[in-house]
Amino acid sequence: MSDLIIQPGESDDSPIVVFIMGATATGKTDLALALCDVLPSDLISVDSALVYRTMDIGTAKPDQQTLKKSPHRLIDIIDPAEVYSAGQFTEDALDLMQKSTMNNRTPVLVGGTMLYFNTLQKGMANMPEVDASIRQAIELEAKTEGMPFMHNRLKKVDPVSAERIHPNDTQRIKRALELFDFTGKTLTEFWAEQAQNQSENSFPYRRIKIALVPEDRIELRKRITLRLDLMLKQGFIEEVEALFKRGDLHAEMPSIRAVGYRQAWAYLAGDYGYDEMREKAIIATAQLAKRQMTWLRKEGDCNFIDPIALNTEKVLKNLKFLLS
Repeated sequence: MSDLIIQPGESDDSPIVVFIMGATATGKTDLALALCDVLPSDLISVDSALVYRTMDIGTAKPDQQTLKKSPHRLIDIIDPAEVYSAGQFTEDALDLMQKSTMNNRTPVLVGGTMLYFNTLQKGMANMPEVDASIRQAIELEAKTEGMPFMHNRLKKVDPVSAERIHPNDTQRIKRALELFDFTGKTLTEFWAEQAQNQSENSFPYRRIKIALVPEDRIELRKRITLRLDLMLKQGFIEEVEALFKRGDLHAEMPSIRAVGYRQAWAYLAGDYGYDEMREKAIIATAQLAKRQMTWLRKEGDCNFIDPIALNTEKVLKNLKFLLS
């Protein structure tokens, strides 16, 4: 018998999928790979940075040997100059999940991009196309006043979104303000309406959600620091330098705004020195982990596991019982 919670789907006989969710540097990929070794399953990446080709070291992308043994879908699918939305992810993931279950295999979705998990289960909020004049006005205001001002403005009209959106996430701050200025409704209100219109239980799969959330924040910070230092030794700066020299990328692109890449890009641009870059990257990664854990605590029917005390054998045994 298993002590894992299964979240209901559309019906009692809906196929089961596994979500391996968690903060950065908590061992999500290792657990997913271990599951693939014992059960017929297909790995689907839920990571907004792993979609980019040539961005390998700073995203902690599995190496080629690992990917050959256990292929991950939705990795290396676009160029860093391109954009990949949560809506595109949902469409791609649902297609891959259907193919996996039709082949009598279990889809295993693994990653830390909580917006992707949320959109996959609940759908996209029905937001209108903002008038070009509004977008231009917000862009001008951001250039004139600066992003700290814009984030504070968002905090006044939509404190829930301001808490969720990082002050450095310029694209999402501007998008939230564009919606408010155009419609008079906040991003939070749009999402609330979506939640009323679509229950999570309309999702066509039952879900076993495993959330790796560490109790010891100090230990997580150590893991984050060790991982960044390893990336730097492996040539992370050189990886970003190759992107920097391309000439068709800039700091406001989603790919370059990824944690670690944003700080390394600013270092190469001369905004600050190496030591400051390293410290800023560690802080930004820790802040990302905090936001991920905040999202996870709101997830329904989650199986919370401390990755530092993770008993992989027990988890695999429980999953085998439920999925066999």
